[in-house]
Amino acid sequence: MPDELSSRLEFLEFDHQQRETLQSTRPDVRAIIGKALDRFYARAQRTPHTARFFRDKGHMAQAKAAQEKHWDLIVQARFDSAYHESTRRIGATHARIGLEPRWYVGSYALVLEELVAGVARRSSLWQRLKALWNPVGGQASTIALVKAALLDMELSLSVYFDEAQASRQAAVTQLDEALASLSEGDLTRQLSGMPPSFATLEDSYNEALSKIRTMIAAVADGAGRIDGGVNEIARASEDLARRTEGSAATLEQTSASIAQMDERLRSSADASRSTVTRTDQAIATVSSGRDIADEAVRAMSRVAASARGIDDVIEGLDKISFQTRVLAMNAAVEAGRAGEAGRGFAVVADLVSALAMRAEEEAGRARDQLTTTQTEIGTAVEMVQRVDHALSSISLDVGEVHELVGKMANDNSAQATAIHEISSAVGAMDRSTQQNAAMVEQTSAAARSLTDEVGTLAELTKSFLVDSGDRRPANGSARLARPHAANGISLSHH
Repeated sequence: MPDELSSRLEFLEFDHQQRETLQSTRPDVRAIIGKALDRFYARAQRTPHTARFFRDKGHMAQAKAAQEKHWDLIVQARFDSAYHESTRRIGATHARIGLEPRWYVGSYALVLEELVAGVARRSSLWQRLKALWNPVGGQASTIALVKAALLDMELSLSVYFDEAQASRQAAVTQLDEALASLSEGDLTRQLSGMPPSFATLEDSYNEALSKIRTMIAAVADGAGRIDGGVNEIARASEDLARRTEGSAATLEQTSASIAQMDERLRSSADASRSTVTRTDQAIATVSSGRDIADEAVRAMSRVAASARGIDDVIEGLDKISFQTRVLAMNAAVEAGRAGEAGRGFAVVADLVSALAMRAEEEAGRARDQLTTTQTEIGTAVEMVQRVDHALSSISLDVGEVHELVGKMANDNSAQATAIHEISSAVGAMDRSTQQNAAMVEQTSAAARSLTDEVGTLAELTKSFLVDSGDRRPANGSARLARPHAANGISLSHH
């Protein structure tokens, strides 16, 4: 008998006499145990928590046969190594399949109830009468059965708790090792061979580890792609920044040139308007000159008319001179006839004749002078008319110049307005381009900063080992297959 059983029997005061009493119940127990176990398995089949431990009725029959065999070892009361090994196997099986102690204790209660009642019913009349005179002695078989059941239950539960503790310790040790590897960046250390009660933990941890590997691998690959993309963005941003700065400088120069053009066009428009004003003044002056020329022509016409009147007067004077000379000649003739008496009258006649000749001479000179004056007046009238024709031509030319200059002034004004709008638009483009250049510079700086961050991220992912060959898997590791707890477990004492 093992020492640990001896100490238990001694503590229970399960002496030799009680073991003999237990042995005496063996025939009755062997006859009753089948019915007792049928009651228990019927209850277990109706209870979902216990029914899940059995695959089918065949599995339940195997468990029942194993329990009958174990109860036969109990009532043999030898409590040897065979019994001890059977008890340890029961406790280990219960720990392995995860049978909670409450269902095990409950099963003992049902079986023990049937055994105690059945043994009492199967006792002889003499034993019953003896129990009336000695109640304690009549209950000896019941006491022996109860002690044996409690001993067996305590041994199984001790083994159950020992196995459970060992399972927990093994699970904790393996989990601690896996977590230690995980803390060092090793993502290849999976949990395997965990106790059945920790199967869910094993699957969950391995699945989480697989997802972490997939995530780290994806992050590493993504970091590499992002790094390439960010480098391209950074280079493109820098090129764009340089081009934008060049465009901004060009736009600034263009804006300055357009501003100068705008100023010159405005000056030209002002000059055109001033020219139009002066042309208007010239047209007014020419019109005034034509009026003056017309007035001069009319004045010359009046002078010519006056000259023709003077010519008539001179002609009258010529007639008077001629008649006066004729009269003087007649007077001289008459004075000659008169002789000495008409001598004074002859002198007067001579004087009158001389005066008439002189008057005729002066009239001739006046006619010559008048003729010359009339010729000059005609020439002057012709010249004034030519001046009038020239002024008319000038007026027409100045009118055309006025029209052209007016169109030029309007065109210059329209061009000045358009150039001003272009200048404003180019100025706005210049400001926008400068702002874009600043934004591109910020984008380039952000891209460079992002490149540094991606580099840091890549360095962090390099600290993780995602598979044993130091290769990043394309997909997460497959989840380890594990049979359901209901497969291959029972309440049987295997």
